[in-house]
Amino acid sequence: MTSAFLRLIAGVLPSRIRGPGRVSDTLNASPTGHIEEITVPTAVANIGVVGLAVMGSNLARNLASREGNTVAIFNRTYEKTQGVLDAHPEAGFIPAATYEEFAASLSKPRTAIIMVKAGAGTDAVIDELVKVFEPGDIIVDGGNAFFPDTIRREKAVRSTGINFVGAGISGGEEGALTGPSIMPGGSDESWVTLGPILRSIAAIAEGEPCVTHVGHDGAGHFVKMVHNGIEYADMQLIAEAYDLIRRGTGKSPAEIAEIFAEWNRGELESYLIEITAEVLRQVDASTGKPLVDVILDQAGAKGTGAWTVQTALSLGVPVSGIAEATFARSLSSHPEQRAVAGSLPGPAEEFVVADEAAFIEDVRLALYASKIVAYSQGFDEIRAGAAEYGWNIDLGAISKIWRGGCIIRAQFLNRIADAYAETPDLPVLMTAPYFAEAFTRAQAAWRRVVVAAAQAGIPSPAFSSSLSYYDGIRADRLPAALVQGQRDFFGAHTYKRIDKPGTFHTQWSGDRTEIEAEDTH
Repeated sequence: MTSAFLRLIAGVLPSRIRGPGRVSDTLNASPTGHIEEITVPTAVANIGVVGLAVMGSNLARNLASREGNTVAIFNRTYEKTQGVLDAHPEAGFIPAATYEEFAASLSKPRTAIIMVKAGAGTDAVIDELVKVFEPGDIIVDGGNAFFPDTIRREKAVRSTGINFVGAGISGGEEGALTGPSIMPGGSDESWVTLGPILRSIAAIAEGEPCVTHVGHDGAGHFVKMVHNGIEYADMQLIAEAYDLIRRGTGKSPAEIAEIFAEWNRGELESYLIEITAEVLRQVDASTGKPLVDVILDQAGAKGTGAWTVQTALSLGVPVSGIAEATFARSLSSHPEQRAVAGSLPGPAEEFVVADEAAFIEDVRLALYASKIVAYSQGFDEIRAGAAEYGWNIDLGAISKIWRGGCIIRAQFLNRIADAYAETPDLPVLMTAPYFAEAFTRAQAAWRRVVVAAAQAGIPSPAFSSSLSYYDGIRADRLPAALVQGQRDFFGAHTYKRIDKPGTFHTQWSGDRTEIEAEDTH
């Protein structure tokens, strides 16, 4: 027995022995002080949670509130476990002081969701669970892991006969408690057990639970990564819209909040638009100023945006809107450079909007068009990732599980689901009829907004890069022909021709004749 368990049965931690939710555990001591009988906790929990910080404890409470679930809980420090027990006696949690005790409290196949900070801590918990679990049991990582780590972990754990599932969980602390959007990967075998449990706690959108079996090994965390990348783009686009309206019209944050509230009643309806209005309405208690005016203009990041962009680069998928949103956060976080560059010249003329109502409507349309681009690029990356890693990902199903619970939930996700239902192999999402019509309505306004921002010296990297992508993807011919000629000149990288098949190289340092060559693209 472990030293922790010996201390436990010696009575050092009696509250752990008789915690709520126990079915049977007894200790009898002989006159000499030796333990005569130990009854191990009866395996009554169908699901367990390891890691009881806010996200973990909220997810455990969500699980416990659903009919049919009994939840075992474990934390590295028992004080945290006791705190959750004391705060939520109604949940009927089964507490554990050791991994051995945690495993003993779970019915087979044992299923445990890890909710700890991604990285070394996740690996440490996995190692401990593998020691006490058996073949056929299921370990779920519900953190924001980088999908290659999930692929590695799944392969290692699978070699023991235990199932490992990387599950993206979106919705923040509130979603974990009331119903998140869940993106699990893992084996088909694990989904048989895990599916009903996750469906019981997921958000519901239009009568459907916001969870689906995304694909095998790292597929779930891959899709969650792209979800977060789209989230970066969406937030940056909203911030740029706010900035343009404020600088162009002089309206206060509270007045702009009403504009966003109005937008949320139309085609831009979404969680992020909704909370933007709430943030802009908020007044700082200590200064009486709008809260947005006293928040330091340096945006943080947890890394998922960078992962999305890095992965897209490796897959050869342009995600310019997501990339510029990620870089905008990076730029904001370098005040020392911004202070030095503040003296650089800018436009001499003041930015003045002649028709406020028309300008605000232009910004709305530009925001909607750019948002379509961000989602289209994100779904392009999911499609490319599925092809690269052998995942069978249903893009329509992904759009449906993002309709509720998650941060990027939005009305127009239904239109994305419709597009993939009509054309499952749709090569470019934004070419679907609904979105093509939206571009027809929005593109003139979109161009006016980008021009106005450039002329006024107002940074709009997400708006402008989204428009550039739109024009690039629809172009009949691109200047890439010149780039390829340059590559051939200095590196003999070869090129293809438009008028005949084959691969060619011009002998630039010789007589400049063209020869057939091996493809070195």
